[in-house]
Amino acid sequence: MCDYSLEHISSRPAKVGDKLIAKQFRNCLTRGFASVDEPDVAVCLLPGTELAFEADVKVEPTLFPFLRQRNTRQRVARFRHVNENRPMAHHDALELADGQMVLVTRLCQGQHATVLQLPVGPQSGHDEKHQPAVSGASA
Repeated sequence: MCDYSLEHISSRPAKVGDKLIAKQFRNCLTRGFASVDEPDVAVCLLPGTELAFEADVKVEPTLFPFLRQRNTRQRVARFRHVNENRPMAHHDALELADGQMVLVTRLCQGQHATVLQLPVGPQSGHDEKHQPAVSGASA
């Protein structure tokens, strides 16, 4: 799925092996993923999709954007939906291998990732509606 502010952007579902880039889309309030080959098309991920980043995931600070980006020291993530009970909040997030939750809209632009695996059938292990709220999630 794509976050609510990407609803008016051309999009397509993710495929295994897709090479993605984190980017700010034109005329949008949020960031998302695009294919390296189709930079103006949002690639929508399903909850449970697994990604591998080329380098450590870097995140912009929530409150003070002029501060340094934060290096999570993680390279593997699983796509999640958070803040489901807040319709005007960002919902797209990454659960990193160490359990950190990071909103996709907070990712530093230009980071590259590869889709490793798509979810199969109903989600197991995690009930998406019971994922924790993520701070700094309002649009």
